[in-house]
Amino acid sequence: MDLGIIGQAAGLFAVTNIDDILVLALFFAQGAGHPGSTRRIVLGQYLGFTAILAVAVAAAFGATFLPESAVPYLGLLPLLLGLKAAWQAWKDHRHGGAQPAEAQAEEGGPGPLGVAAVTFANGGDNIGVYVPVLATAGTGGIAVYAVVFLVLVAVWCLAGRYFATRPVIAKALARWGHVLLPLVLITIGLLILVEGGAFGL
Repeated sequence: MDLGIIGQAAGLFAVTNIDDILVLALFFAQGAGHPGSTRRIVLGQYLGFTAILAVAVAAAFGATFLPESAVPYLGLLPLLLGLKAAWQAWKDHRHGGAQPAEAQAEEGGPGPLGVAAVTFANGGDNIGVYVPVLATAGTGGIAVYAVVFLVLVAVWCLAGRYFATRPVIAKALARWGHVLLPLVLITIGLLILVEGGAFGL
């Protein structure tokens, strides 16, 4: 296996997904204390990134499932999830910061589909970067890129969880995570919409 391609794939993944570590840390902080939340977050991250990879590979082979003009509108996903999280944080604050036990048990931290939606929307613009690289890599090269990317998704999840469980960071996220998560999601959503020129912005 060509170490050069592995290095290029690792570099490309790191450069295009560096902001995901912050989002993952916030998700892991939100899921702290909820049994099974780590599994759901990792599953969601894999679902979202696999969808990005599938669209990029298909486009590299000439199939376009996602028109370029549609990419900016992916910003609506994190924007809506961020507004929902902000609404939930406001409701919790009104009730003294504590949710009823049944609500906590029902929510159990971030769900896989919510994480997948944020991952896909946040990485939607990466598709445009991946397509020309994959198109010139050949079938064998695409396989290497796919394997390296999927391995690094696990590394990113470990990094996000690591940061979320460091005592100083965990304390800060426990205190401010309910504010930071909606703020980050709303910001990501607005940036995707504005930079892509959605709705004539």
